[in-house]
Amino acid sequence: MGQTIRFGVSLNSELLEKFDALCDEKSYQTRSEAIRDLIRGVLVQKEWEQSDKEVAGVLTLVYDHHTSDLAQRLIETQHEQHDVILSSMHVHLDHHNCLEALVLKGPGEAVQRLSQKLVSTRGVKYGKLTLATTGQEIV
Repeated sequence: MGQTIRFGVSLNSELLEKFDALCDEKSYQTRSEAIRDLIRGVLVQKEWEQSDKEVAGVLTLVYDHHTSDLAQRLIETQHEQHDVILSSMHVHLDHHNCLEALVLKGPGEAVQRLSQKLVSTRGVKYGKLTLATTGQEIV
């Protein structure tokens, strides 16, 4: 890890007030930590824009397991892409609804393609891919 460098940031007072309120809301101890977090977020987004980079993410799916053969179709799709899926968790939310969380890692394009295929499967009520990073590019 490199050495810490101090630098100044100029903001108008209204923007600074909003930033300080955000820091309080998110429980940041210092403005510096909030700025570091914002920079890391932008860098992770940039990783995802480069489809050949190895990325990580979590795909959340919610569906009614009573929907005809939906669970089987989801499982088949997951088995076809087992090399991108590191882990999965299945939770019964109630009598009808299930939540699956899939931890994904691989080339950005493959992760996004698998996610879109699962989210768009007929019968899935909700699906969202949350971007993450392998940490290799972030300091």
